[in-house]
Amino acid sequence: MSYRTFSLNSLGIYLYFGAAVCLAQPELPRLGDRISGTVSLDQEYVMGQQFLSQLRRGAPTIPDALLNTYLESISYRLAARSQLTDRRLSFVIIDSEEINAFAAPGGIIGVNTGLFLNAHSEAEFASVMGHEIAHVSQRHFARGVDEAQAGRVGHLASLLASVLVMATSDGGHGAAALGAAQGLAMDRQLRFSRSNEQEADRIGQDTLYNAGFDPGAQARMYERLLAANRFGRRPPEFLLTHPLTESRISDSRGRALRYPQRDYADSLNYQIMRARVIGHYAQDKAALVLDSEQNLENSTSPFNEEVNRYALAVAYWENEQYAEADKTLAPLLVKYPNLISLVVTQAEIYTKQNEAGRAIQYLERHLEINPDNHPLTMAHADALLASRSYNAAAEVMEQHTKNREGDHHLWYQLAETWGQAGNISKVHQARAEYFTLISDFRNARQQLQFALQIETDEASNPALQARLRQKIKDLEDRQRALNG
Repeated sequence: MSYRTFSLNSLGIYLYFGAAVCLAQPELPRLGDRISGTVSLDQEYVMGQQFLSQLRRGAPTIPDALLNTYLESISYRLAARSQLTDRRLSFVIIDSEEINAFAAPGGIIGVNTGLFLNAHSEAEFASVMGHEIAHVSQRHFARGVDEAQAGRVGHLASLLASVLVMATSDGGHGAAALGAAQGLAMDRQLRFSRSNEQEADRIGQDTLYNAGFDPGAQARMYERLLAANRFGRRPPEFLLTHPLTESRISDSRGRALRYPQRDYADSLNYQIMRARVIGHYAQDKAALVLDSEQNLENSTSPFNEEVNRYALAVAYWENEQYAEADKTLAPLLVKYPNLISLVVTQAEIYTKQNEAGRAIQYLERHLEINPDNHPLTMAHADALLASRSYNAAAEVMEQHTKNREGDHHLWYQLAETWGQAGNISKVHQARAEYFTLISDFRNARQQLQFALQIETDEASNPALQARLRQKIKDLEDRQRALNG
């Protein structure tokens, strides 16, 4: 469960990014929308996708299919009960222990893995997601552009510089540079930010409740963040872009009391995700095993026992004690035989035990029940790779790109797998898709040219050659458009 990551450190940039884009788009037409007269929804979406591609290009993002699918599912659950009118959402998980989440224009929702570490329940995690979705639904980016153009937010150049620094340096240096760059503009920016934060708190809490989560979790999460700020060496990244006060926590706690009372249960699936992240970051794996064994022994409820049992299975996995992980996981699978996160974990264990064939058969049975499921499909591909069935693994992933054509992790892995299968033309084609998704159009075009040369030399597929030529032309057009 140790994840491959892809490179840029943690980012927390909602309002700052809004100011930055304003610089790049000073003459956007006014469309008559009272809330956001400067930027349309479609313009926000395009800007957001450009930002996402830049983030993918440098950020250490986690490809773990279970984590990414979980983030997508909980976000869509919240979005369905939110004020969002445009539900074109995109997601990213950054490999960083820093506590952070962010929203960018056009429905970009991002979290650091540190949020899993510090949100102790699904409702606490969802409270942060609801807050970020509220930023998007209330179009705070577009409002920020209007405010900036009205001259109410100053020093946009320095704000842009600070965003770039935050995006390309480690959290500590980025935070220091952020403070230095903003200078006199900080007070004005924070006043503007607080207004948006209060609105996102209120609407996000409504969304939280409407989606079936405990609205009191928002205040509990904020209290945890404030405690981390008091006792940490420096503020969590989240607090740098989401200024938090005792009054905000008090307001949140008061609002929570006004909602009708319900019974709330925590989610085993969330605790599974959290355990995977904790295992990923644990430096002393043997100590993790000992702590997890003790926690299981001291379990205080059936739910707590299940959570601790899975955490112990992860600890054994991380310590390369795969037989023990298998044995520990077994009672959970008896109770929840079709829970996908447990099924994937079992398949991972089989694969590590050199039982790739068993993992393949096991996953294929579950794929009959849940065809095209992302975590099951990627675990299936990994098991095929472990069995050295490279062509079969590549074909599974290539078919899967039809369902997740915007998944840069998938295209990257597909390119690697076609390389193992010895199909060099398809290596270049998959790499071209990957480079396109990170807006590296020069390298994307080069990869397509390599593929075209191979296909031309082999003279085997005229239709494919024509498609490759058209893709090259399309990339050239996009690059010219970007260059002005």
